Amino acid sequence: MKKLLLFVFILIGFNSFSQKKPDLKTTLENLRKLMLDPSASGLTDISHPSLTYGHSSGKVENQKEFIEALVSGASDFTSLTFSDVDIYQTKNSAIVRHILEGETSDKGKQPGKVKIKVMLVWVLEKGQWKLFGRQAVKI
Repeated sequence: MKKLLLFVFILIGFNSFSQKKPDLKTTLENLRKLMLDPSASGLTDISHPSLTYGHSSGKVENQKEFIEALVSGASDFTSLTFSDVDIYQTKNSAIVRHILEGETSDKGKQPGKVKIKVMLVWVLEKGQWKLFGRQAVKI
């Protein structure tokens, strides 16, 4: 009986070990790449359907509007870096703070530069990090 219990605990341990959470740093880098070279499917996969995406201007977008702005070129990054990244993670959620710097070529506008502080809220859903909230402020 003791051997059976030990075997069960070992199996549970291996199962827990094999179900590691995806790396949030990798997910953050995937988001950065998608903002530079957007695809509707990639942005849909990385964001939560209830996404609230706040810009430093005060504009707030839902998931559909966020994706459309990037895919249509209304919001177009030609370069983009995330620096000073701080990650605060719990079991199924995380907050990421960083500085976003980039160059833009938004549709109908002159090329520009952006430098803002950003807070991202992530939730772990079905083994994948999903962007749930974002708020930016001007520096």
